[in-house]
Amino acid sequence: MNRYSMIIQWSDEDQLFLVTIPEFANRVVMPCTHGKTRAEAISNGEEVIEMYLEAWQAEGESIPEPSTLQIA
Repeated sequence: MNRYSMIIQWSDEDQLFLVTIPEFANRVVMPCTHGKTRAEAISNGEEVIEMYLEAWQAEGESIPEPSTLQIA
């Protein structure tokens, strides 16, 4: 399982759960995917993360580092 963050937020306007990946925010249009349920949004988010990582690796581009939550 990857270590990238996902923010899942409900959108009243879209009637969907929208997925944002903070580590990819400077390189990808956000939100980057969605789902009708929270579980579907998470699954779609994981697929998008893998898709971008594979594409960046294949193109020889740098890959963003996963962020780590720092607890005091």
